[in-house]
Amino acid sequence: MSLSAAQNPSAQNASSPAGASPDSSKVGNGKALYGGKSSRRVTVHDIAAATERGEKWPILTAYDAMTASVFDEAGIPVMLVGDSMGNCHLGYETTVPVTMDEMAVLAAAVVRGTKRALVVADLPFGSYQEGPVQALRNATRLVKDAGVGAVKLEGGERSHEQIRLLVEAGIPVMGHIGLTPQSVNAMGYRVQGRGDEAAHRLMRDAKAVQDAGAFAVVLELVPEELAAEVTRALHIPTVGIGAGAGTDAQVLVYTDMVGLTGGKVPRFTKQYANMRQVLGDAAKEFAEEVVGGTFPAPEHTFH
Repeated sequence: MSLSAAQNPSAQNASSPAGASPDSSKVGNGKALYGGKSSRRVTVHDIAAATERGEKWPILTAYDAMTASVFDEAGIPVMLVGDSMGNCHLGYETTVPVTMDEMAVLAAAVVRGTKRALVVADLPFGSYQEGPVQALRNATRLVKDAGVGAVKLEGGERSHEQIRLLVEAGIPVMGHIGLTPQSVNAMGYRVQGRGDEAAHRLMRDAKAVQDAGAFAVVLELVPEELAAEVTRALHIPTVGIGAGAGTDAQVLVYTDMVGLTGGKVPRFTKQYANMRQVLGDAAKEFAEEVVGGTFPAPEHTFH
């Protein structure tokens, strides 16, 4: 990733936790995953420029400062404080119960845990459906109080006016169409955009999001061919999740990516580690040493 850094830091200018290295975003050959000074934030303009250059870019979810700092040091340029926190962090069955208070607290933690990444926060269910004024009030809270650089909300044509007002107020917006998890009670978890009518509707939604001024749009659970067609039709970046390889960017829920989720994971997810087993093994070893009287050892003890 060679996203150039912003010349002016955004509201996200809190320091990373102690120990974070300004050069830790470099890969083995010494080339930075995204360019510029390590004290600068990635902005929506950098995202647009990278897409113009034909560069693909990754997004990961994050819900706490420590995890966010790890991803920031790894060179992830965009972090999404998703309402997926409901399933992955807060113990809810769906994203629907997530509140603005919960989102604000966790988004602020992710901002504090990062130095480089653009932090995008979801507007939870019920925080923008009443209309543009409600959306502006809650988005403003996330920008002012949590310090995020952008917000994300679901819906295409139905969310056009909300997106437009936020953008006019100076708040960058990422759209989200296709499968919209906040509407799971109405649509269920299934691929969206199959069939001519559904495909035309999804294309209209994509163009409505773009016309309203969004800087990017997530395409979730969309057939690969349709996602590629939407990507070609838009001038803003598309972010795929379960939408094939033809989008400009890819996003994954980090707990799926590192194997924390457990049980059946979505088909579109690739597991890059098995942290559930790593953590479980560590906990078992700790318990065994406590029961066996081998922890704490002399080197862990003060006199």
